Amino acid sequence: MAAISFRLAAIVALVSVVVIHGAHAQLSNNGTDDSESGYYDNEDSAEGIYNGTQGRVLFSKSWLPARATWYGKPNGAGPDNGGTMRANAVLLTITCGACGYSKSYNPPFNSMTSCGNIPIFKDGKGCGACYQVRCLSSKNRACSGQPQTIVITDVNTNSKISKYYFDMSGTSFGSMAKPGLNAKLRKAGIMDIQFRRVACNYKGLNVNFHVVGGSNPFYFAVRVEHAGGDGSIVQVDLKECNAGSWTPLRQSWGAIWRLDSGHPLKGPFSLRIRSDSGKVLVAKNVIPANWKANKDYRSVVQFK
Repeated sequence: MAAISFRLAAIVALVSVVVIHGAHAQLSNNGTDDSESGYYDNEDSAEGIYNGTQGRVLFSKSWLPARATWYGKPNGAGPDNGGTMRANAVLLTITCGACGYSKSYNPPFNSMTSCGNIPIFKDGKGCGACYQVRCLSSKNRACSGQPQTIVITDVNTNSKISKYYFDMSGTSFGSMAKPGLNAKLRKAGIMDIQFRRVACNYKGLNVNFHVVGGSNPFYFAVRVEHAGGDGSIVQVDLKECNAGSWTPLRQSWGAIWRLDSGHPLKGPFSLRIRSDSGKVLVAKNVIPANWKANKDYRSVVQFK
């Protein structure tokens, strides 16, 4: 019921955007940003695992126990449609991942994706976080014991399976197997695994900002993608052209952040994002003045 409520809330938010904020801005000539950017880091060190009380991501070489299942197609990305948004206005169902990412079967995700349960999904603020997972041959003879890196793109609210629970794509679950034994491993059902939080490394890619459909001069929504390092984003702020201060965006759902403005927003926009370890990255003028909804705007910045 919790999962249904979450997805129902997501589709209601989506429908509201389309109906209420249907006006589009002008087409942009390109999605690049040649502007200057700033990168800042907290002084605190980061070692260990995520500490929800302190709000810091702490990485460690230690492994923690978890359980895992898989869903979707055996060699798929989880959702049968790869995370592409599809909504049925009559049934009010939604089949994209709860983070709002699309086409997760393409690079850089390459179907190596997973749902996380509540402590991992963190009400959407765990979206984009990367984990290494492995299963040991002592638990299943098909297990290779070799770590595989996955990214959180969805949620599974089942609280009975394990304290930490990954509902993985068929591809990522099978990747934990010895060569040629992927299909055999997928027959295991619920399986004991080990996991640890790791930094995301999107080689050759910078942070991408996808302006969500329905955005217009009075309403702006953006999906943050391919953030390296911590991977997950806990705050997004926007600065209009020639503005003297930043305006905080609200988390709409998953990796989507929005601003309901009482005045026409004036571009270009700079975006400031904060990861869950407190690192802050500024993409100056990344959204041009003639931006358009449903378009990607690649920045020239990335978390180190």
